[in-house]
Amino acid sequence: MVVLQLHLHQHPPISGGVYQNAHAIPPIVRSRNLSFKAQALPSRTQRIMESISVGGEVGGAGGAYSYEALKRLDQFWSSLCSAQTVVQEPQKVVSSLPGLFSPSDPAGKAVETFDVLVCGGTLGMFIATALSCKGLRVGVVERGILKGREQEWNISRKELLELVEVGIMTEDDIEQATSAIFNPNRCGFEGKGEIWVEDILNLGVSPAKLVEVMKKRFDTLGGIIFEGYSVSGICVYEDAAVLQLAEGKILSSRLIIDAMGNFSPVVRQIRSGRKPDGVCLVVGSCCRGFKDNSTSDVIFSSSAVKKVGDSVSQYFWEAFPAGSAPVDRTTYMFTYVDPQPGCPKLEELLEDYWDLMPKYQRVSLDSLEILRVIFGIFPTFRDSPLPAAFDRVLQFGDASGIQSPVSFGGFGSLTRHLGRLSTGIYEAITDDLLDSHNLSLLNPYMPNLSASWLFQRAMSAKEQPNVSPDFINELLYVNFQSMQRLGDPVLRPFLQDVIQFGPLVKTLGLVMITKPLIIPSIFKQVGVPVLLDWSGHFFMLGYYTFLSTFLDPVIRPLVNAFPAEMKYKWKRQLDAWQYGAGLDYKMSHPNTTKAERGMETSEETWPESKSLS
Repeated sequence: MVVLQLHLHQHPPISGGVYQNAHAIPPIVRSRNLSFKAQALPSRTQRIMESISVGGEVGGAGGAYSYEALKRLDQFWSSLCSAQTVVQEPQKVVSSLPGLFSPSDPAGKAVETFDVLVCGGTLGMFIATALSCKGLRVGVVERGILKGREQEWNISRKELLELVEVGIMTEDDIEQATSAIFNPNRCGFEGKGEIWVEDILNLGVSPAKLVEVMKKRFDTLGGIIFEGYSVSGICVYEDAAVLQLAEGKILSSRLIIDAMGNFSPVVRQIRSGRKPDGVCLVVGSCCRGFKDNSTSDVIFSSSAVKKVGDSVSQYFWEAFPAGSAPVDRTTYMFTYVDPQPGCPKLEELLEDYWDLMPKYQRVSLDSLEILRVIFGIFPTFRDSPLPAAFDRVLQFGDASGIQSPVSFGGFGSLTRHLGRLSTGIYEAITDDLLDSHNLSLLNPYMPNLSASWLFQRAMSAKEQPNVSPDFINELLYVNFQSMQRLGDPVLRPFLQDVIQFGPLVKTLGLVMITKPLIIPSIFKQVGVPVLLDWSGHFFMLGYYTFLSTFLDPVIRPLVNAFPAEMKYKWKRQLDAWQYGAGLDYKMSHPNTTKAERGMETSEETWPESKSLS
């Protein structure tokens, strides 16, 4: 749609004035040489977003809600897609300097000293609080006001209880931050069928309340927060890492933790500005007005790929009740892409979202009050987690790349690894093992994470001859159906982003027996090179499983008798085997009452399948 604007060509104003529209122009003037300039009307997304009152935006993916922020992110995304291999020459943030640090170096400025400085406060608050609990002096630097986002996260109670085990939260804190509980939880495949589970990503959690709990806990432990400060540079000396802030303040610490997210400037420097290997694009909204709002979708796949601009996309969905009101619901639509020219923009995806979401949720868009619009870009790299590239600097959370390439949220990964990382970091500081080699042992190679790459490749849409447009939806349904037949020990870890060798072998075996004709399409979809690469990680997954199962019980009782550095390295190696094989995952079935569920969960009362067609 366009609106036509009229422009006079060098005609003097009539009656001493400038006419503001065509209707005000006298007939004699309108008949003269006029030109028409087309100007696009605002898109539906722009109209919707500009009609919503936007609260304070925060840092990190998903922390911005305005239309201007959407356009900025789309501009960045376009430049990333158009780049060949390097997005842009990265700024040099970290510099390694010889010698010892002297407080008189920075032109006589006062220097505050810490054991650990954490850059980035949303997820960084969790590791900062965990280290403070161990008696370390910790500071957190956040460029804005440190607060959680307005949107909600969905997570399992089992994962939140891991924060209780670390000692940074209580079960009362969890109840305070939990805004909604919903069961059952669906894995749906349009036109194929659906699988229902319970207690998987079934809690709605308020990031704002979680971060507020962390801030209070951190404060009582003596932690210091620097709000409104931006990182300008990091100078690494033999005995200290010095953080230079753009506002002129200088802080010194034994270790700096980079928790600045997927687009951390330190990560860009380490990766030399290289393009990510894959990207998950996410759009969505939180709306008020849903009547059927007691269940959630862990994943729902569309029946076929869709042409978007110059490329094709396979859409996946996630939906869950929001705690702000019984009729509020958060719905995401996401897709996996290679960052190449022609990839859809976020605004294009949002236009599709407004068309498809009402059909998916069986609701009229006109009957909903849109509370906020959500969007984000989540890059992934094949060589993840990211090893430490500098002494005394360690990546954490999304910056480390430790989240699954299939998952687009790092909070579940954080809860899983927080105990391992906080213990390892504390021991590295205690034993002064802060060189890049020893720090890299905290972000080790994990074959189960690398093996997940095959799943992202398989879920990325491509125009392939002799491959059905419904292939991805069919493949997912076949795999989930097989996992369901194999039972909870196979299905539940996978749904919580944990890949294990035994369950994977059983699932692949059952798929090949029951649906052998799908195998050729898998080869065409992902390609032989990717499959060969995956085979190596699959072998290592089995190897790590063997080592953790049989060698770990022999070595672990002996570790405490080792010298300090040897003890540190062996403990990190045992962790790598255990977590890299997914054997840290323990089956758990939290007991929730019917009052908490708010409904019976017998098969007969579960809702019917919803269709986008």
